[in-house]
Amino acid sequence: MQLISRTSEYALRAVIWLVQEPARSQTTRQIATGTRTPPDYISKVLQLLAKAGLVRSQRGLGGGIQLASDPMQITVLDVINAVDPLERIHTCPLGLKAHGTNLCPLHCGLNDAVEQMEATFAKTNLADLLNTDAPSIPLGIKLKAARRSPVPA
Repeated sequence: MQLISRTSEYALRAVIWLVQEPARSQTTRQIATGTRTPPDYISKVLQLLAKAGLVRSQRGLGGGIQLASDPMQITVLDVINAVDPLERIHTCPLGLKAHGTNLCPLHCGLNDAVEQMEATFAKTNLADLLNTDAPSIPLGIKLKAARRSPVPA
């Protein structure tokens, strides 16, 4: 079951990877390898994240990509909205003129579900994803052992 797009998942993988060492610039290839994502795809995702101001990049020797702000200030929703926002249902997806903006119970319920997802993503910041005692690893990324908790809880 896929609740978010692959682009959003890759963006989240990339920022979680960068959160582990926020002061260290990393190349696109390093990020792709660490997050198990295709280099060309992650390059485009990183461009979208940079355009949104979530990461910054510097070309040349010693350059690379870094997180642009404190992981406690960036929410999961910020990352998703930067690359592929969740679609809300404003009019009948079936194009039924009789429904227009008066959604049927099914589409109204689906729109409510998306709204709840947005609320959950909005209240979860990047630091929350790593500062947990849960045994599961965020987005299946192999975390660097020394950097499990990048931000004090």
